[in-house]
Order: sequence, then structure tokens, then C-alpha cells
Amino acid sequence: MSEAVLVTGGAGFIGRHVTAELLERGYAVRIIDSLIPQVHGPDPELDPMIRGAEFLRGDIRDGEAVARAVDGVGSVIHLAAEVGVGQSMYEVTRYTGVNDLGTATLFEKLIGQPVRRVVTASSMSIYGEGLYRTAGGERVEDAVREAMREGEKEWNPLDAEGRPLEPLPTPETKRPALQSVYALNKYVQERLTHILSGSYGMESVCLRLFNVFGPGQALSNPYTGVLAIFASRYLNEQPPLIFEDGEQRRDFVHVRDVARAFADALEKPGISGETFNIGSGRDRSIYEIAIKLGRAMDRDTIEPEIVGKTRTGDIRHCFADTSRAREGLDFEAKEDFDAGLAEIADWVREQEAEDGVERARDELERRGLVA
Repeated sequence: MSEAVLVTGGAGFIGRHVTAELLERGYAVRIIDSLIPQVHGPDPELDPMIRGAEFLRGDIRDGEAVARAVDGVGSVIHLAAEVGVGQSMYEVTRYTGVNDLGTATLFEKLIGQPVRRVVTASSMSIYGEGLYRTAGGERVEDAVREAMREGEKEWNPLDAEGRPLEPLPTPETKRPALQSVYALNKYVQERLTHILSGSYGMESVCLRLFNVFGPGQALSNPYTGVLAIFASRYLNEQPPLIFEDGEQRRDFVHVRDVARAFADALEKPGISGETFNIGSGRDRSIYEIAIKLGRAMDRDTIEPEIVGKTRTGDIRHCFADTSRAREGLDFEAKEDFDAGLAEIADWVREQEAEDGVERARDELERRGLVA
């Protein structure tokens, strides 16, 4: 029988798929999750896909609950987190409390009963802008976008001569550029994981997730993944709101690929202390994926709304260099993107969603976080 594994945040979108993958591989799985209303709604129910796991309802900041959760397990997959760049810029105490204090609480309890390995979910957000190069071929790791003056519409980072930089796949060696509270939180989670695991005889692996998508995301949460936000708008016969000009590029990776990566990171020998990008290795524009999702949901008559503004903490381009994950984890994304959109469309047709996108945008604008 395989070892028992604790999955923090195991009732969430990614957590459910990770739990299902572990159960399929024969692990005994325990979940701790607080089932917050923003993600799970006012009357949460456990998804059938995790019914084979032991469930503990508790907050990752609650030392007593965490002590019960880690008792007797052999490894931990740490997913519990508040997620959302925009919201993190004003819900600072909440995000830092759950993400950083929660991770510290988990490791304090592990000090007394160390496990074999801890695998922690990090984020591509720690990179800030991705890797770029100039027209002359020089790599740029610290690209920043200058504040635009009124009337300007150049969204891309520029070189010294005012020419747009060319985005490149971003490797794990790229220097972090922490441009939001959420990015800072995830970087702290990474460092806590590696520092404390190594100090107390545990192995550690961190996975920097790019844009995770698939059926089951919280459609009523306006701070969730962009595809779920767009799906919620289409479901309510409203146009998706696309900031800037829609040509910003991201890497979308299916949640089943991500679940497989976590299970493999738990099992693969010789990778302790490593951090890996988990993405598809392919970049797509935000406008492109909005159009494709609209077609998949039979909403192709609804044209996305180009907002023409940017949000504080947003970056222009970032997509994964997945070569290290291929070499170290034998990981390569297998799920087809278009098939994944069709799967989302089929799932969304059976759902209801409260559209909170306009409210979220108004909140960001009221706080001066949209320009």
C-alpha cells in the first residue's frame, strides 16, 4: 500500500484533480480545506471525485487543525492558498495570512513529525514579465513596462530605443520580479518549502503553475482563472472583458496535466530542492482564447469587449520554458487545448454562475488599480 498523502486545499479546483489522481494511483489521501464561500459557494458540497479521500474541514492557519491533518501522513501536497493577483492588492492581510502564515503553520507542525516529501504549488506570477530579447538578440530578464501617458497605446515592454521587446519562453532561471502581493506570497511559499524541508530532513519540490484550465473552476469567483471568468460571462450572455488590447500572451495547461505533474513530483527520485515550470510550452493570446471559447460555447455572436486599460500587477507576456520539467520530471502536457475548451463548454452548460466580473472591475477601479 502506498503512503498516506495530505493534500491541503484538496477540495479546490486543482486539489480535486490532484486527489483523484492520487486515489487512482493507490494512495490513501487526506484533505484539509476550509471551503471558503468565494470559491465553494454558500452551501458547499464535496465533489464526488474526492469521496474516496478522508476530509477534514479546517483553516490552514489553524495550528490544531493542521496538526490533526499531518498526523500519520507520509508526504504533503500543499495547494491551500488564496488566488488572484488583483484581489491580493487590497485584501493584503487575507492573502498574506492564508498563503504565507498558512505555509508557516504547516511547516511548524511538520517540524515535530517530518514527512518524506513536500510538494508546494507556486505560480508563474513570481516571474513578473517573462523573458524577452531585444532586436539585437540580447536577453532581457528585467523587462518592465513604463507607465503610459494619456493617448498612448503601447502595451509592450520597450528596449532603450523604444522598440517592443520580443517575448521568449521563460525558464526557471529567470530572476523573479514580484509585481503583486500574490506573487510575493507564492515566492515566500517556495522559499519556506525549500528552506524548512532541507533543515528538517524532508525533501521538497515546488511547481510553478502557469494558467491552469479545465472543468470545475469556480465560475462565480471573478478572481479565478481567465477561462472560467470568460465562461461565466458567456454563460450569462455577456461579453468577456479583456484588459489592454487582448494580445498579451499566456500558457494554458489542462488541470489533468497539472494533477499528473503533482503526483509525479511526489514520486520521482532525485529531484529534492528543485522547482519546475508546469505549462503546455505553447503561448496563446488572451483574445484568441476568448474567441475559441465563445465558439465552443455557441456564443460566437458575442464579441469580447476590449477594455483598453491595464490592472496594477498585470504583466504583458509570460509563457513557460518546460525543458527542465521534461528532463527532471519526465513531464510533458498531453491534453489537447481545443478538446479542453469543448469539455469546459459541455460542463458549463450544466452550471449556473453569478456574474461578478463588473463588480470586481469596479472595485479595482475604485482603488486606483486600473489605468
